[in-house]
Amino acid sequence: MPGRLPLRAKLMYASSSFGGEALTQSRSLWLLYFYTEANDYLSPFAVGTIITVARLLETVDDGLIGYWSDRTRSRLGRRIPFILAATPFWALFGFLLFTPPTSGGAATAAYLFIVLELYFLASTLSGGPYEALLPEIAPSSAERVAITGMRVYFGAAGAAFGLVVTSIVKDNAGFTAMAALVAIVALTFRYLGLAGAWPYASRTQPPAKLRLGEALRTTFSNRAFLCFLPAFALFQLGFQVLLGALPFLVEAVLGPEDEGAWVAALSAVAVGTMVVLIPVAGLVAKRTTKRYAYRVSLLAAALLFPLLAFAGFLPGIPVEAQLVGAMVLAGLPIAGNYLFPAPLIADIIDDDSLRTGLRREATYYGAQNFVEKTTSALAPLVLGILLELGRSADDPLGVRLAGPVAGLLVLAGFLAFRGYDLPDDVLGGRPEEARRESG
Repeated sequence: MPGRLPLRAKLMYASSSFGGEALTQSRSLWLLYFYTEANDYLSPFAVGTIITVARLLETVDDGLIGYWSDRTRSRLGRRIPFILAATPFWALFGFLLFTPPTSGGAATAAYLFIVLELYFLASTLSGGPYEALLPEIAPSSAERVAITGMRVYFGAAGAAFGLVVTSIVKDNAGFTAMAALVAIVALTFRYLGLAGAWPYASRTQPPAKLRLGEALRTTFSNRAFLCFLPAFALFQLGFQVLLGALPFLVEAVLGPEDEGAWVAALSAVAVGTMVVLIPVAGLVAKRTTKRYAYRVSLLAAALLFPLLAFAGFLPGIPVEAQLVGAMVLAGLPIAGNYLFPAPLIADIIDDDSLRTGLRREATYYGAQNFVEKTTSALAPLVLGILLELGRSADDPLGVRLAGPVAGLLVLAGFLAFRGYDLPDDVLGGRPEEARRESG
């Protein structure tokens, strides 16, 4: 049985969330804007369609790579070889997304599609096995929760970097410098996290010898998993629609001057609100259950996201104050939606181990990512369609609808999650299952 994970290793492993969130959030915030408003390379609908098609084609990678990782046998174990090889390409293609050719619309569209596909593939090869390390290096529930909390804080800091710092760098040094900075940050923190997990990753866990079809059938027949997936995926979809609309909302409400600075400030407000609320969300879960606290977070997001549509419309209140207030309200439920999915999916994996006798972390993370990416692939398309309805100060209808649409999506996820009924400690009196991983 492995000893308790030292604090240094926990912090190092969790720190990867800083780089991952910095890269993900900066891409979500600026990619559509870069190719449309900033450079007029392509229409919002064209960019949204390209991103959606690229994402949908890439989603099949998650399940296959997770299955491959669970079945891998090497002297470095089942996860480390994937992370070592794929991480540099993940960072490189993240940078290249913001360096398209300027020879014409067709060439730019082809470039965006190809680089996106390569970026998504490298992200899955590095990120899927990295996520699957969590139950492997931390077999106890208490350690998983502790590491998840650390990951949330590192992720919040990374999101702030990706949303706030990149806005400032973009305004002062341009998109290329911004993309290079984020790529370096992502590469550095992923390898730092791997260094923390390296001594504790299992080299002896037997491969999960299930055929692909059987593995997928078993995974997607887990009732708790089927309740969790829509909630997780639809929140991500709604949140990405809301986030992508933010630069357009600022420009429509305040005008184009200092647009980057205001996006940075409003993003900082949302992230700061989330960070403050993380202990509150944890306390609610401690006094009730994780599933109850997650339900509250989902319902709050469904009710509060639509309020962003009214920013700037209220008489007698400065427009800037209305935007800040709307972002505070939108940031309140984000804490729980960042804090609880990782512990919940770990509980689902433990439930599967009781049913099958196998540890199949990467398969579950791959299946989760497949559904989440398939759903989130619709975000640029949904936003592109909304923006075609109006994205200017004179015609802001599409921008105003982003909040209500995001709220409806999260509400659908909340309704799906109501059937989830796993206890907080799935393994209960069978702690040997929690450390089966280490062999």
